[in-house]
Amino acid sequence: MRLRLPADWHLPALFAHRLGDTTGRQRAMFADGHLLLILHEPPVAGVPERTGRLFWRDPEGTWRSKPLGDGSHALKRHVAEFAERVDALEERWQSAASAEDYFLLLRAIAPLYRAARHLLAVLQEARELVPHDRDLINLRDQVGEIERALDLLHSDAQNGLDFRIAHQAEQQAERTYDMAVSAHRLNLLAAMFFPVATLSAVYTAIFSLFLAHGERHEWSTPVLFYVLLLLSLLCGFALARLIARPPAPMQKPPVKANGKRR
Repeated sequence: MRLRLPADWHLPALFAHRLGDTTGRQRAMFADGHLLLILHEPPVAGVPERTGRLFWRDPEGTWRSKPLGDGSHALKRHVAEFAERVDALEERWQSAASAEDYFLLLRAIAPLYRAARHLLAVLQEARELVPHDRDLINLRDQVGEIERALDLLHSDAQNGLDFRIAHQAEQQAERTYDMAVSAHRLNLLAAMFFPVATLSAVYTAIFSLFLAHGERHEWSTPVLFYVLLLLSLLCGFALARLIARPPAPMQKPPVKANGKRR
């Protein structure tokens, strides 16, 4: 809906001509001693539309607003809503424990931080247009503290999210390392007993072949069995040592005298 001035507000016609069909950005207008502030309600995360609020100060210093009522307390209530939102976000930051919590917190901080920063700029401009209004000076300073608190809160939440991501990556790396160590030990065991299994299978096949033909042969003697077992264990030990040996470091290409690689 088009942002309209209240019918009972007697403002310069210039203000009505400068208003658009939507709220637009937060801004201050000044003409003939009249100050008009177009501000935004504290935004909600995920809602792109902004609801406007009008605050009018006449040349006598009397404030009127829509929809917060008349008097300087209306603008103070507007600023107080931002302060209350900051307190609620700080409580959420204190209780955040997961990456999702920090992400949702950042999502809620971002629009409020932008709105507070623009509100500070508007109040600074209004303070320059009406330099003797103490309420504007105090409110500007209060919004400056709110903007600073949101900046720090945004940094803390971002740091918390980065820490959670780094911590989870570190835990994943540790689990991957443990799995790699376990797989390496399994490979060593397999290399140790692979020759034993192979030579045992060969010996058993030959011995079974002789028994199938009703023959006994010197291959079936216990001495040969122990010799093959010892030989297979030695082969397995050598193979395991070969697997356990660390790889040779990669050789870097030679560097010329001028510092360029060949």
